[in-house]
Amino acid sequence: MSEHDEVEHPKHYTSSPSGIECIDVVEHLPFCRGNAIKYLWRAGQKGEGDAATIRDLEKARWYVEREIASLRKKSKDAPTHPRFGQFCLKCGETGAPHIIGSC
Repeated sequence: MSEHDEVEHPKHYTSSPSGIECIDVVEHLPFCRGNAIKYLWRAGQKGEGDAATIRDLEKARWYVEREIASLRKKSKDAPTHPRFGQFCLKCGETGAPHIIGSC
């Protein structure tokens, strides 16, 4: 097995100058937080251009918003962000006038 085996150790997850592999960090985190970090980690590393980098950053944002929504759902006293309001886990809609869960 080479250092950058595409299944065991893909280059876009092992190319950090720190020598740390992404999985060694994210496996200790809750799912959505780990996935957000995974997409941030690999953004721009696959050599597929700006569109792929933007897509990875948007995926990271999606997981962060989902994690925030999950925490808000668990905690009624959690603050809502003035721009995003609440995030509907069902359809992904954010903020007013969307009524969370009405979709």
